[in-house]
Amino acid sequence: MRITRALAAAGLAAAFLIGAAYTPQAVAGELPGDTRFFNNPDSLVNKWVAANPGDSRQPRIASRIASQPQAAWFSRYSPATVTEDVRKVTSAASAKGQTPVLVTYQIPNRDCGGASAGGAPDLASYDTWVRGFAAGLGSGPAVIILEPDSIALISCLSPTELSGRYASLARAATAIHSANPNARVYFDAGHSAWNSAAVQAARLRSAGVLTSGDGIYSNVSNFRRTADEVTFTKSVLAQLGTSSGLTAVIDTSRNGNGPAPDDAWCDPHGRKVGENPTANTGDPAIDAYLWVKPPGEVDGCAGPAGTFAPDYAYELAG
Repeated sequence: MRITRALAAAGLAAAFLIGAAYTPQAVAGELPGDTRFFNNPDSLVNKWVAANPGDSRQPRIASRIASQPQAAWFSRYSPATVTEDVRKVTSAASAKGQTPVLVTYQIPNRDCGGASAGGAPDLASYDTWVRGFAAGLGSGPAVIILEPDSIALISCLSPTELSGRYASLARAATAIHSANPNARVYFDAGHSAWNSAAVQAARLRSAGVLTSGDGIYSNVSNFRRTADEVTFTKSVLAQLGTSSGLTAVIDTSRNGNGPAPDDAWCDPHGRKVGENPTANTGDPAIDAYLWVKPPGEVDGCAGPAGTFAPDYAYELAG
């Protein structure tokens, strides 16, 4: 977060209450290169590995996938328990001195009715859910991937609905920063084969990334090669202005072989895991390579979206 780190959480909350804007400063690469990301023992892959010691696929999946830190997705609309659900992850990460990566995935009309359709029933409900999510973050460092596809995929929204979504994304980032000044919030940039850098930057501006965000992310749940995503995210950042102080993170969880020949996105065969998660990218514009989409948790073609498919995980780990 790019306001002074010494600012107390209570003071920050008060600033938001009186309407002061969250203003990024021109500081690149604030995520330390030696950051250790949280490997959640309650992840689906870790649970599968623990439950299947005699499975012939288990050693490969355990060594290549379960050994790596991956994001925790909050995709089930459960407003009564979301704070405790988040706190369970963040407190476990804090106890290990690690940084959790958390994905909010509850925006109304998410995925525009696709395989991952769902989300909160309306924006007011979403705002309430996000405040509950933020309340569970604690005070330690955290990386927040804010609503995948919410800015790149807007074809199902009317102009009024889109305006409401953008405003709600900005409010969500503000609520997260207010609850935890050490949280870094990254906004959706799609990926290099989707919208142009200029189009995506214009949408990001409308969603408040310049006043509410710490950076952008790309390639979530996709397969584009890391080099292409580095070039693309730097182009988006350039469109947003060199003084913005924004940086990028890239999902490398399934891009080891690049995209499928036909650009299939739904559990295509022949894909592999990519670079291991790290904040030591050697590039001040790129904060981290992350495994945002947990390898083996499928898109909806090799099984119900979000479930763990060991056959697909085994293939990715090969």
